[in-house]
Amino acid sequence: MKTKKLILGAVCLFAGLTVHAQNNEQWARLNAYANDNAQLKKEATPVKAAFMGNSITQGWAAMRPDFFKNNNYVGRGISGQTTPQMLSRFRTDIVALKPQVVVINGGINDIATNSGPYDFEFTFGSIQSMAEIAHANGIKVILTSVLPAAKIPWREEIPAVPEKVDQLNAAIKTYCTGKGFTYVDYYAQLVSKDGSKGMIAQYTTDGVHVTVAGYEVMEKIVKQAIDNIK
Repeated sequence: MKTKKLILGAVCLFAGLTVHAQNNEQWARLNAYANDNAQLKKEATPVKAAFMGNSITQGWAAMRPDFFKNNNYVGRGISGQTTPQMLSRFRTDIVALKPQVVVINGGINDIATNSGPYDFEFTFGSIQSMAEIAHANGIKVILTSVLPAAKIPWREEIPAVPEKVDQLNAAIKTYCTGKGFTYVDYYAQLVSKDGSKGMIAQYTTDGVHVTVAGYEVMEKIVKQAIDNIK
């Protein structure tokens, strides 16, 4: 009887761990780039820069693949993700690839409450943690501004979106200055001059996501920043 109880307990523990792992996979999509990462390691392909982010990064790599291929960059964006979700997969999708540089863009989905209520300190802390993990592993850090957004199109009831974007960008910029990391300001080049603090119309499909023209602007800014890193 005692043996049966031990076996039953072990089975229950295993089942619980399995469910926990499945939940983590669903929440952070830890294996989304498993095949791509394995192929890079197999080929021992040097990675100049790895881009960590959400749908803005995912769309960039999908819509502008030559920009990534020709510069030895890789995109590791997942649509809808918040910064703690990005942090959860940072070691497997960034550190394990041993890039020279990491470019981190996140925060707008946090403001959109995609994975829970927005907490500025928690979001900023997640960005800091990714930067610190990269730095500890000898990877040069580029943190980018959150792109301008007058509102969240899929959550229009969320108040003060431009103010939240401004607060987060100011904190990221100050943090980079203090740590000696590179800050890339997409915001200044993409923001509308009409006072709405939204994105310039030709650069966005819905006020948050980016058009090819918008990515072309971003490419000039970020490539120069990457090339300037020694």
